[in-house]
Amino acid sequence: MNNEHEIIEEQAEEIPFRDKRRVNDEGERIDIEVGDGSEVAEVVEPVKSPEVVKLENALEEITNRCEAAETKLQSVQVRFEEEKAKLEQETSERRERMKKSLEQRADQGRVSFLNTLLPVIDNLNLAITASEKDSSFEHLLDGVKGTARSFEQALANVGVERTPTIGEKFNPEFHEAVEMVDVEEEEKNGMIVGEFASGFTFKGKLLRPARVQVGNLVKKQEAGE
Repeated sequence: MNNEHEIIEEQAEEIPFRDKRRVNDEGERIDIEVGDGSEVAEVVEPVKSPEVVKLENALEEITNRCEAAETKLQSVQVRFEEEKAKLEQETSERRERMKKSLEQRADQGRVSFLNTLLPVIDNLNLAITASEKDSSFEHLLDGVKGTARSFEQALANVGVERTPTIGEKFNPEFHEAVEMVDVEEEEKNGMIVGEFASGFTFKGKLLRPARVQVGNLVKKQEAGE
């Protein structure tokens, strides 16, 4: 009996044991190839189950869709900002046009009203001229002059200005030549030497031209003629 036990032990020692099963850090089984006298091992990737492959594919598809949606969202945002800026620009321009149109209509109304007031200034100026020729109207003259100055100041406050005349060069844009007056001084040729009615501008635009006398140079006759 002892001999049989010894024979079994000897055979067991001669049979080499090569266990190819190993477990990695994640608990997955791996196969290790062991050769004669060799310790080299090769890790074999585990085979993925159909369920895992299906989940990975679904995850990849979802990721791609999210990236596409994000790209589209950015494009929509850029377009929105462009349209918003365009709308704001159009609104601003429309507001400016409306404002300008209202101002023009208001100015037209003012011009119409101011034109009805200008004859009042003319009458005041005529009264001043007449009073200056008669000393008995001295006190009346002072009152009329004060009224005229106050009236012109009120017009100036709304943008009405008197057009310069006497001593200025005749300008057909602001002056109306009613009479030509002969002058011998060359420097008075083409210059305004008298005024019949004052001219006015409103915010730089002609309201009424001044009616004036304009000098016309006449050469002196040679001595002995």
